[in-house]
Amino acid sequence: MASTIESAGPENSGALSKDRAPWHAFVPPWLMSLPAFILFAVLVLTPLAMTVVLTFYRFDPASGPIAAFQFGNYLEVLTDSYYQTIFARTFGIAILTTLLCVAIGAPEAYVLYRMRDPWRSMFLLVILAPLLVSVVVRAFGWSMLLNTGGIVNQFFGLFGLGPYKLEYTTFAIVIALVHVMLPFMVIPVWTSLQKLDPQVENAALSLMASPSTTLRRIVLPQIAPGILSGSLMVFGLSASAFAIPGLLGGRRLKVAATAVYDEFLGSLNWPLGATIAILLLIANLVIMITYYRVLERRYSRSLG
Repeated sequence: MASTIESAGPENSGALSKDRAPWHAFVPPWLMSLPAFILFAVLVLTPLAMTVVLTFYRFDPASGPIAAFQFGNYLEVLTDSYYQTIFARTFGIAILTTLLCVAIGAPEAYVLYRMRDPWRSMFLLVILAPLLVSVVVRAFGWSMLLNTGGIVNQFFGLFGLGPYKLEYTTFAIVIALVHVMLPFMVIPVWTSLQKLDPQVENAALSLMASPSTTLRRIVLPQIAPGILSGSLMVFGLSASAFAIPGLLGGRRLKVAATAVYDEFLGSLNWPLGATIAILLLIANLVIMITYYRVLERRYSRSLG
């Protein structure tokens, strides 16, 4: 009996623990993530690489895209004032939508944070309700509101004003995008507020700090990461939006996404459409990364 116990002593404990260890403890981490990477490569990287290759093709109206390594499509998009106007309009709308979502969504998230149940759950459902409706349906709804005979112009008509041309304008696109993108700003800010200790805010008020000072010096630095992440999502989604600019902007107010659609399905110039899409992706990434780095540096400096 003693010899049996001694044989199962410290020298064999490693073997016993190794036998009892879960199977994934012996699998390298890169091997466990390999299926996800393969799926990502098949669904994202491969189509993106094919699109990049297509940008170097030459387009012939008679025969279509022709394989040729040339930069004519990039030169056409970057030097033509028509496409420069489209990109300027695209990012102008995205920036304006982001600023309005920050101005509306951050206070809305703070009000939601200060609420108590059941009101908080009810208003959270109201904020998330637009996400349950198709973007196309919401765009048609705004089209009915903003057209010449819509409810908005009928309201102005009660005061002897209008009718105003609201549909097929930049105003209509921005208003509809703010309605669609607002939940993507409210939720990250509200999540950041969940980490805020209410006692810190109460301590500042007890030390004779005004509510505005408490909001500016205590609350705002705490929700800065939420505002940063929310604004990045809103900007990226607004710059690449297609349904709302296509339905509320019409054929005159083109953005980059609708220009890509026209080149692919209208003129069938796939190389030029792929070039616009890749340049939109690159410009979007450069702006978002620069914005993230600048705000992250300022946020880190403000916190010491």
